[in-house]
Amino acid sequence: MSKLVALLTCTLLLAACGPKSPLGFSLPDGNLDRGQQAFVDLSCNSCHEIEGSDIAYRGGLARVALGGPTTRIKTYGELVTSIVNPSHRIAPRYPEEQVAVGGESLMNKAYLNEVMTVQQLIDLVAFLQSTYELTPPPVPMYWRVYP
Repeated sequence: MSKLVALLTCTLLLAACGPKSPLGFSLPDGNLDRGQQAFVDLSCNSCHEIEGSDIAYRGGLARVALGGPTTRIKTYGELVTSIVNPSHRIAPRYPEEQVAVGGESLMNKAYLNEVMTVQQLIDLVAFLQSTYELTPPPVPMYWRVYP
C-alpha cells in the first residue's frame, strides 16, 4: 500500500465532521495556484481538459472534460476519492472503452498514489472545485405556477 493511501486511510478513520463534506472527510484548505501547477506537474492534462482554462490539453489515452457549468458539484470527498481511487466509479458520460480497460480506470496507469504528495492532493482538489460553475437545472414546465 502506498504511503498516500495509508495516510488517507488513517485520515478518514480519524476525521471528524467538517464543513467540506457531509460524510466527515476533511483536509486543510488547498491553494488554487499550487493545485493548477499540480494538475500540470502530475500530467493530468494528458487525459483531462478543463473548460475555460489556459492549461493545454496534451492528448493522451482518453479525453475527459472537467470544469464548466454543472447542476451538481462533486463534494470534496468525491473529488478526493476520484483521484485516489479512480476505478470506484467510471465516468458514465464516456464509453467505458474510452476511459477504462476491464473496469479499471486508465487513470490508474498514471500511478498517482505512488508519486503524488498529500499537499498536491489537497491543492489539486481545491483547484478542481474552483473550475466548476454551479448552474440551476432547467425547471420543467409542469413545475411552473401560472396565475
